[in-house]
Amino acid sequence: MPLAEITYAPHADESLLFQLRSALLYLVSPAVECPEEPYDGDLQPGDVDLRFRPRGPLDGGGLDVVIEVRSKWYESRAADRQRRVDQLHERIGAATGLADFGVYLSLPVAAWAQGD
Repeated sequence: MPLAEITYAPHADESLLFQLRSALLYLVSPAVECPEEPYDGDLQPGDVDLRFRPRGPLDGGGLDVVIEVRSKWYESRAADRQRRVDQLHERIGAATGLADFGVYLSLPVAAWAQGD
């Protein structure tokens, strides 16, 4: 399951954040799909987790929005991670109109479990 943490500037428009949320639900999973964790297009609970955080007064950075996507490392995923993040960035921009944002893709060695 990919986790996406979205950090946004205090001046970010709430309606844009809701638009971003809707877009990310359907863009993150395909961006990290792989043979080990295929994406069938039918989102279920646990398929992607989004966490929105306002940038605080001590946080740095000049972008309006930074999206950090974390998903379990698989060799097939890691082999083309730059293509994946570039494509995700392009699709987010097209879906939302955002221009001043960045996307960070992290593929840690991890494990995941969830209940029914």
